[in-house]
Amino acid sequence: MSDTESPLASHPLPQPRYVSVSDRVIVRITGPGTDKFLQGQFSQQIDDVTQGHSPRAAACTPKGRAYCLTRLVRDGDDVLMELPAALSEGTVTHLRKYLMLFRGTSMEIEPDVRILGLLGEAAAEKLLPGNTGALAAAGDSVKINGGHLIRTMDTAEGMARYELWQTGGLDTSLQQSLKDLPAAPLADWQASEIAAGVASLTTATTESFVPQMLNWQHVGGIHFKKGCYTGQEVIARMHFLGQLKKSLFRFTCSDAGSLPAPGEALLDGERAVGNVVNSVHFSDGHSEILAVVRHNAAEKSLVPESASDAVLSLRPLPYSVPEREKTDTPDT
Repeated sequence: MSDTESPLASHPLPQPRYVSVSDRVIVRITGPGTDKFLQGQFSQQIDDVTQGHSPRAAACTPKGRAYCLTRLVRDGDDVLMELPAALSEGTVTHLRKYLMLFRGTSMEIEPDVRILGLLGEAAAEKLLPGNTGALAAAGDSVKINGGHLIRTMDTAEGMARYELWQTGGLDTSLQQSLKDLPAAPLADWQASEIAAGVASLTTATTESFVPQMLNWQHVGGIHFKKGCYTGQEVIARMHFLGQLKKSLFRFTCSDAGSLPAPGEALLDGERAVGNVVNSVHFSDGHSEILAVVRHNAAEKSLVPESASDAVLSLRPLPYSVPEREKTDTPDT
């Protein structure tokens, strides 16, 4: 197995590096009904999806449970979105049920489009020399020859991160810039996502959480003032009535024989108080996880259900979650 195929993340995460984000696919929505379709299904204000801004969004069930966490990118008159490869077929099939109302509008997985993750400011400078100031905040994006370069959430440790959505052939200078960067394994990108507090859904966790439980509002994925969309009533009520009792936390997991799996329970004694969302194993033997946990239990001595001798320690996120301070009552 080559270094770029390693299932273990590097510790510490290296920079500058590029990563082929091979566990994601790109979907293109095209046609006259593109914006109206997306406006009715996603938590983002579609008018805010512009050439210079590529925000995150969620699609939910009528009960407000997220089955799709994505980013929306304006590509000419079309909109691109990314999905976990393992969930892509089911997600597209589900969304097409709503798309049938918009004649002449289609939604297809793009087999020749790819995402590259860039770790470190110097990696982005290779592709956009002297102009990375245009990408000052997460969600900022610029169109380049052959694709889109997007600033994503920094890690809690301050590493800048970017995504290159390659939609066509890169010019010679950009190809050479990428060749000049060392490659890193997919696990390094997954570890950086955890360190940035960016959740990803899996088959074990789809339709398990309201987006706020995944801190999606703190990575720019929810527009609370937009009009009606599927699941909006539940999402808005949780926001405006202060009903969020659990949210996403980052933990280091030491002394675990196996990697805690998405969906696995976290226990306080014999009581389940949360669930693993994402996890990654590092080359030095420790793991990190993102988990949705009850606010009043996050600082207790928690263990993964599969490894009762493991030690979980809270790690920082790069953003604050003020809703945690509003938890006054016990969870039931």
